[in-house]
Amino acid sequence: MAPLPRLAPMLATSGSLPPSRTEHLWSAETKYDGQRALVYLPGDRTVVIRSRSGADITPAYPELHALADVLGDVPTVLDGEIVVLDEAGRPDFERLQPRMGLSGSPAKAARLAAGAPVHLVLFDVLFLAGQDLTGLPYVRRREALEQLVEAGPRWSAPRAVVGQSGRSLELAREHGLEGIVLKRLDSVYEPGRRSPNWVKIRNVRTVDVVVGGWLPGHGRLTGLPGAVLVGQYQDGALSYRGSVGTGWNERQRTELAHLLSIAAMDECPFAPEPAVPGARWVLPRLVAEVRYTALTRAGLLRHPVWHRLRPDLVPEK
Repeated sequence: MAPLPRLAPMLATSGSLPPSRTEHLWSAETKYDGQRALVYLPGDRTVVIRSRSGADITPAYPELHALADVLGDVPTVLDGEIVVLDEAGRPDFERLQPRMGLSGSPAKAARLAAGAPVHLVLFDVLFLAGQDLTGLPYVRRREALEQLVEAGPRWSAPRAVVGQSGRSLELAREHGLEGIVLKRLDSVYEPGRRSPNWVKIRNVRTVDVVVGGWLPGHGRLTGLPGAVLVGQYQDGALSYRGSVGTGWNERQRTELAHLLSIAAMDECPFAPEPAVPGARWVLPRLVAEVRYTALTRAGLLRHPVWHRLRPDLVPEK
């Protein structure tokens, strides 16, 4: 049996709703707050799950291994998002976070799976029965996915709605969901590329940033980070985007303090170095998702709030 092709996931660009005259060219899917995953099923009743970075995360999610039995001997590569759902059926990233990074601890992953099982939301099929589907239009790949996978106890392929972008965004907002992803019906799958043919529209503004330093807290926060200093890579250099000092609970702040201590270094990773008295620098390897209201003229985040650490991502230079 020929090996399955190793692929990188296609990524969406941030954007806005299409004009009404072209809305019929787009399909809307719910945007899920979880961990992106490509699922490799070689057709021998085994499964390999890889994160967006390509890391093997199969042992972290034992409840998804049964998908290999469902698809049997059909070699397949699927694209989706791993989530943990709350009581209302909404993705809860905080419940998922303890599962991430447990690839080396299958016993602990099994214990956590019993209490808070994950759900795999499938939205694309890239390879099927010996055929590369990435060159087919999105609408044909969706048809193949819906014919291939029936909803199971830990996975599903939610519907995509054509020509209803505005209404889909309203419904996502009403149900407390992160937003939607629009996909052109005629678009091919572009592995590893952030493509304008997929457009993500969030109900709040968020951005992925790289942590390059921190400021010590005071009072009850003594010994803990009072704020982290974040940036984004631009032309190969880490540009400063400001400081983030809210959005953590006590446990998260303590965990972050541990990660920052491990990554400590003397040299500032930002270019140019920001004028931040008392700053302590770290290796720029931690990626975080931050919510904000706008960008200042100087390119700094206005009113940033920490949303979550992204251990599944590596800094994009």
